[in-house]
Amino acid sequence: MADELGAAGLRFERDGVFGWCVLDRPRARNALTPAMYFGIKRALKLVEESGELAALIITGTGDVFAPGGDLGGRAEPGDDLPDGLDGPDVLPFVAIRDSRVPVVAAVNGICQAGGLLIAMLSDIAVASDRATFRVPELLRGIPDATYASVLPAHVGVAIARDLLLSGRRFDAAEAQRLGVISRVVPHGELRSAATRAASEILRAGPDARLHVKRMLNEHYGPIDYQTMFWSLRNSREPREGMRAFMEKRDPDWIPGD
Repeated sequence: MADELGAAGLRFERDGVFGWCVLDRPRARNALTPAMYFGIKRALKLVEESGELAALIITGTGDVFAPGGDLGGRAEPGDDLPDGLDGPDVLPFVAIRDSRVPVVAAVNGICQAGGLLIAMLSDIAVASDRATFRVPELLRGIPDATYASVLPAHVGVAIARDLLLSGRRFDAAEAQRLGVISRVVPHGELRSAATRAASEILRAGPDARLHVKRMLNEHYGPIDYQTMFWSLRNSREPREGMRAFMEKRDPDWIPGD
């Protein structure tokens, strides 16, 4: 029970000094429930408080890393989300960014929306050469505050506009070229490459590493969660965008011709 993360779609595995948080919800293509998002924060805390583990590696199963949040609002039996959490408190992105222990994303396949934020805010993101990427939030009517803060710091304002406003797909080679992720390896070498990346980070002095991470994180802008969550609660666009996605149709704001 010590390694339970409170989410049916997550598994926690130990491999020497490395903890592996595995997104494993194949029926929903690893779509992240609120309990899964919060479970990643639990995995971080588990590693930070462990006397045996030194780094966390996050990966997915099959051909999917993470496609983002479950737009259908579905949960799984066994999900355990603490009562009274506000929207931003569920999300793991800032916790990953500020983690005291090294965090590596091993991107095994489809990576978009919240999944791509997990990869971008990890200390190192290692992607399979089969991985594909997308920032689809605006296609669903969601003004994503984390992306507005993070993406320009990685790729510059012009490319951030391109990726956010178009919602287009791009492959691992382009993701590396643009600076969305840092390493691309042959698919069969992903696990060993992720372990190697975590080992490299562990060679750095822990206190010095935290100071440098703080300095690097200052390049990100403030995250306007107030606007984002107000829109999710009150605007019709996210509801129409999510409904259109579930019904496999275009949202009604797209011109008919």
